[in-house]
Amino acid sequence: MNLIDQIDRENIDRLVSSRPVKKFRPGDSVKVMVKVRDGAKERMQSFEGVVIAKQNRGMGSSFKVRKITNGEGVERLFHTYSPNINVEVTRHGRVRRAKLYYLRGRTGKSARIAERKRLTEE
Repeated sequence: MNLIDQIDRENIDRLVSSRPVKKFRPGDSVKVMVKVRDGAKERMQSFEGVVIAKQNRGMGSSFKVRKITNGEGVERLFHTYSPNINVEVTRHGRVRRAKLYYLRGRTGKSARIAERKRLTEE
C-alpha cells in the first residue's frame, strides 16, 4: 500500500468512527438529506431517488442518484464521505448491472426496479 492509500484509509476510518456510512448498492432507493446554508441559517433538504452509479475511490468515493421531477429526469452526485449528507435506504432494488444509465431513456413502468428479497439485514 502506498502512502496516499494509507492516508486515505486513515481519513476514512476517522470519519466512519464519528459518523457511520450506510451500505447501499446501485438499484437501491435512497433518501439523501443534504445540509444547505442560506446565509446564516442552516436547513436539511432531501433528495430521494434511485442510486444509478457508485464510484469507490477512497476519500473521493461518490454515488449518483436519479429521480423524476415534473416529468423531467434529475441526477445529482453526492460524495460518500461528506459530512454534509445523511443517507437513508428506503428500498433495496434487484438489478444485474453496476451502472444503471439505461434508466435515463426510460419512463413510467419500464423505469421500475424490482425489490430485492433480503434474508438478513446489513
